[in-house]
Amino acid sequence: MELKTERLAFPEGCNIILGQAHFIKTIEDLYEIMMGSTPSPKFGVAFSESSGPCLIRKAGTDEEMITVAVDNALKIAAGHSFIIVMKDIFPINVLNAIKGCQEVCRIFCATANPVEVIIGQTEQGRGVLGVIDGFSPKGVEAEKDIEERKALLRKFGYKIG
Repeated sequence: MELKTERLAFPEGCNIILGQAHFIKTIEDLYEIMMGSTPSPKFGVAFSESSGPCLIRKAGTDEEMITVAVDNALKIAAGHSFIIVMKDIFPINVLNAIKGCQEVCRIFCATANPVEVIIGQTEQGRGVLGVIDGFSPKGVEAEKDIEERKALLRKFGYKIG
C-alpha cells in the first residue's frame, strides 16, 4: 500500500463536509438533505461511485460549488467518498441530518479550514484513511480568548445575549 496526501481546494468562506457512503442513491439523498436545511442553499455535492461505471455523481444548486466538489472528488479518487461544498451555510446546520442519512457510513470532517486527505492506494483502488483538518494548537485559551469565542458565537446567532 502506498500512502498519499491530497490537499483540498475550496473558495474562502466556504465549508465542506467529507464523508463515506455506500450506495448510488447517496447523491440524491444528500441533495435532498441540503435542500431541506435552509432556504435557497448554495452547495455542490460529489459522490464517487465504487462499482459499475465508477462515475463521480454530482448535484447541487450552485454551478461553482458543484465544480469545486467534483474537482475535489477527482483529487481524492476514493470509492464511496463524498464531498459537500457549501456557501453561506455552516456544517452545524446540516451535519446531524447528513449523519442520519441511511447511506452515510462516516464523516471525516466538517470544516472551513485547510484540509489534507490521507489516502491509501492499493492495486484495487484508493481509500480515505483520515484527514488533517486545519493546524496544530498554539496554546491554551486565556480569559480574553474565552470572551472572543463567546462573542463570536453570539455574532453567528448560536447563543443568546
